[in-house]
Amino acid sequence: MPMPQPAAMLVRRTRQQPLARPRGVPARAPLHPGRFLQKHYLAPLGMSQTETAGLLGISRRRLNEILQGKRSMTPDTAIRCALAFRADVAFWLALQTAWDSFHAWQRLRAAASTSSR
Repeated sequence: MPMPQPAAMLVRRTRQQPLARPRGVPARAPLHPGRFLQKHYLAPLGMSQTETAGLLGISRRRLNEILQGKRSMTPDTAIRCALAFRADVAFWLALQTAWDSFHAWQRLRAAASTSSR
């Protein structure tokens, strides 16, 4: 297996070699875990944010920020969602990882395109 290259070597490229999307980074923006929670659990169950926050044992503000995509699905919240909705903890964390990696990739691409000008 080849040795990973230092980060500085990954960013350097010529105009002819665009920064290629690495394997595992989604091609388009995935659904934020909070949006997924709203769309696939709260809406079908007819649950309000107040009811859901009480069920999860978190503040309504924290839940609202997660549902709006302004706050991450932390491991603590993932465990609470797994217990409440009988879904795997790894599932919720995978949704967050996909979201984070896509946006990290977007930031890296933007930084690389501005530095090459």
